[in-house]
Amino acid sequence: MKSKLSNLSKLLLFIAVIGLLIVLFKPIWRIELTAPQYPEGLSLTIHANGLKGNVDIINGLNHYIGMKTLHSKDFIEFTVLPYIISIFIIAFALVALLNRRRWLNILFVAFVAFGIIAMYDFWRWEYNYGHNLNPAAAIIVPGMAYQPPLIGFKQLLNFGAYSIPAIGGWIFIAVGVILLGIVIYEWRRKKKINVKTNAIALLIIGGLTLSLSSCNTGPQPLRIGNDNCDFCKMTISDNRFGAEIVTKKSKVYKFDDEHCIVAFLNAKRIAPEQIAAVYFTNFNSPHQLLNVEQAHFLQSPTLKSPMNGNIAAFVNEDSLVNMLPQFKGNKISWEDMQK
Repeated sequence: MKSKLSNLSKLLLFIAVIGLLIVLFKPIWRIELTAPQYPEGLSLTIHANGLKGNVDIINGLNHYIGMKTLHSKDFIEFTVLPYIISIFIIAFALVALLNRRRWLNILFVAFVAFGIIAMYDFWRWEYNYGHNLNPAAAIIVPGMAYQPPLIGFKQLLNFGAYSIPAIGGWIFIAVGVILLGIVIYEWRRKKKINVKTNAIALLIIGGLTLSLSSCNTGPQPLRIGNDNCDFCKMTISDNRFGAEIVTKKSKVYKFDDEHCIVAFLNAKRIAPEQIAAVYFTNFNSPHQLLNVEQAHFLQSPTLKSPMNGNIAAFVNEDSLVNMLPQFKGNKISWEDMQK
């Protein structure tokens, strides 16, 4: 009896079957490109059986920089991937019906191994397309490669490339987490550990995973001498006045001055509803990024910021007041800064 699965585990396995069925018909990954000449952005979505989105436009751009054009028929992955997912659908259902922990463990190992191999294959595909360039291309930048990020954001010349799982990818991850939860739950039952794990707790695992679609919406450190301002394109040289916009998709825009971030927002480069948070560096501790809602701002012509915004952020009002003898000026709000 102890080798059999609980009814809860079998139910969750069948829920995973439904999730994998959805993966067959929904995009698994997406790559988005933004540039001044394409303010609306370009997107490439990867499905189990092919590529969709602005494929033709992206291929036209790739031709100029020497990258190979993208065609679904050139990837054997799009031929075998639907079959692999279908095999896992059958495997999940069989494990539930066979009702044995041993087969559950084998399924888990196979599922994790497939995920690792798939991500490596995706990275290899990106590497080959980003590095194996045509030497006779119209635009050649010595030493430049155009490999998109595996996940997250990367600047490629004047294009910003953003890569993240799409709805199908998040569901696939959720299935893996649910499967891990089942394995742990069954192991603990077998070891007779008195736990309070129940149906709600295990189902929450899947829900929390799906909620990760927002990914990490926190700021990134400013790299002085390496990062460029996303508005004026100047290299960020003084992080005492740095600022960042983080979108709900985890894309980070960096700025070297209050003037630049306000101009960027006023230019409608990004819709307000897409913004997760705005950050400014703490003038007294430039490696600390302050959420704009908690920051206190001082405006003084003697601050001499890179683009003459001449506004500094402080962690509290006392810190601001202590700087007034050195930088005479006025306190200003974020709302007034945007007027």
